[in-house]
Amino acid sequence: MTGRTAVVVGGGIGGLATALALTRRGWEVEVLERADEFTEIGAGLSLWPNALRALAALGLDERVRALGAVERGGGLRSRRGRWLSRSDNAELERRFGWPLLVVHRADLVRELANALPRQVLRPGSAVRGVTADGEALVVEHTRGTSRADLVVGADGLRSTVRRQWWPEAAAPRYAGHTGWRMVTEPLAEPPLEGAAFWGRGERFGFTALPGGRVYCFATATTPSGGAAPGGERAAVLDRFGSWPDPVPRLLAAVPENAVLRHDIYDLPPLPGYTRGRVALLGDAAHAMTPALGQGACQALEDAVTLAVCLAATSDMGAALADYDRRRRPRTQAVVRRSARLAAVGQWAWPPAALLRDIAARATPVPLSLRAMAPVLDWTPPAARARG
Repeated sequence: MTGRTAVVVGGGIGGLATALALTRRGWEVEVLERADEFTEIGAGLSLWPNALRALAALGLDERVRALGAVERGGGLRSRRGRWLSRSDNAELERRFGWPLLVVHRADLVRELANALPRQVLRPGSAVRGVTADGEALVVEHTRGTSRADLVVGADGLRSTVRRQWWPEAAAPRYAGHTGWRMVTEPLAEPPLEGAAFWGRGERFGFTALPGGRVYCFATATTPSGGAAPGGERAAVLDRFGSWPDPVPRLLAAVPENAVLRHDIYDLPPLPGYTRGRVALLGDAAHAMTPALGQGACQALEDAVTLAVCLAATSDMGAALADYDRRRRPRTQAVVRRSARLAAVGQWAWPPAALLRDIAARATPVPLSLRAMAPVLDWTPPAARARG
């Protein structure tokens, strides 16, 4: 037992994974979540090989794989439905040792929460501030106060912890497009392959979930802060209802109130992910566009890495410096790469969109896999002897 204590602010994927990683190393942990229960209102989620390695380090890979569907094929298609490139997911699994798994966010959050002792979880606890009191940190929240040796800010894009401890940090920046996410009712004949259609200033993608359901996502270049007067499902039908099959069929199977709209932001680079005994991870540290499907994957990497760094030494400052050194360059590179891909996918000028589609058709699948290797090849750092 370490005898050390931590408060994790935020009960999403990154926060719960961090709590699990620390409790399994003997830490006493509290997870403070502003919502009244530990759940997610999101839709589907891609878990790439790097994320599955992180889940394996947490002992959850087999349980999570039982919740998800392995994506066996897919690729990019043009607005007219023509295939631009096909993915070779069997080769992806052969090369990286793990498949591409699609799960529902709520299922993953539930699995992480269920792996933790009940007393660790503190729902209905909105954090108001974190202050230093000697070598301890005091966290004020709506249910009182908590004291800890370490505070982990895993509280998302609009992080309270980041806003207080990094007051000079730039605000999240709008990526220029909004997104819709939705899950269909079970289909008698779901598509055998996933796909992402690239239009002009618009995209639509889908991939299978277990039980015949299909996770769909869409984006459109539009000012931030908008809301569809007739409802978001009507807005999606208006934009994408005439796209090639199976898009209309999928949209017809989406329940009326099941479309979630979120403006898409990323986070300008921070100068560090730690200050004093406070650490940031996940979207609080490096929010990114969903173009690469790496947001939750990088949060899981953060959680595992932070726990390994803290286990390696009794010097908290050295451990947090090691965490920052390992995670900041990598995650900020993924943020940049995701932003570039999102921008290309949203190109609307016809000549640029045509050249983009030609380039996609001309890129061999093995080259695409090699290009993803720096992201997908990640493995959990080895634990070192404590010093």
